[in-house]
Amino acid sequence: MVAQSRTIHLAHSPDADDAFMFWPLSTGKIDTGPRHYVHELADIESLNQRALRGELEVTAVSLHAYAHLAERYALLAHGASIGDGYGPRLVARDRPPADPQAALAGRRVAVPGELTTAFLVLRLFQPAIEHVVVPFDAIEDYVAAGKADAGLLIHEGQLTHADRGLALWADMGEWWQRLTGLPLALGGNVVRRDLGAELMQDIARDLKASIRRRRDRPVRGDVRECIHRGLWPSGAPCGDGAAATRRGGRFAAATRGRSGLRERRVASSSFMQRSLGA
Repeated sequence: MVAQSRTIHLAHSPDADDAFMFWPLSTGKIDTGPRHYVHELADIESLNQRALRGELEVTAVSLHAYAHLAERYALLAHGASIGDGYGPRLVARDRPPADPQAALAGRRVAVPGELTTAFLVLRLFQPAIEHVVVPFDAIEDYVAAGKADAGLLIHEGQLTHADRGLALWADMGEWWQRLTGLPLALGGNVVRRDLGAELMQDIARDLKASIRRRRDRPVRGDVRECIHRGLWPSGAPCGDGAAATRRGGRFAAATRGRSGLRERRVASSSFMQRSLGA
């Protein structure tokens, strides 16, 4: 009996660690059987919002957002983005003050989205800010133009802000590690629960195979995130899914009750544990 073909919409950001993970899957380098993946690229806050509406079968999301998504989506064990002493960066036109954390109070800060992990950690760093949501790729120009006192950068802006004349005030991943001793769990991949256990497991295997192929057959510059930035996708050269699962849980536990933001308890799903062996 021939398995029926199934089209699966898979969404992720254009960042380098997502490109690392999904390139083999998007270029037909792995056998996915009857499953055909349609890839969609969007900024992470747009994906967070679409996941809230249940529009995508598989998508990257911020771990902050996942607290609002756990009933509809299961967190996959492979493909989490973890900042090891590195994370979203707070930048400004002015030179960094002696105490950036205190100096930020009352300032207007451009952020990439209220459901991003970056925003959650910023609120932990300094709750007394005024924030404005700006597309992630427009924050540097927004701050350089004087429309905000500071900006919270994710993706390539973390590397290019100095070219716009912006000064680094604080690295949220570095601050988080000093505070907790933990890497910063930033995002992960989720699969919609209504697909059913069998298809969810097949998707988990496909994603794991995509990451493994890229890890085992790297090209020049392929592991830029690991070497240059200290940011890595779990299951890739720098780590494994089990470690990412533990770190995501520790991040949730460490942030609970600190931020004043909406809180939800997120238990490790049995599916996530099973997908480690997919």
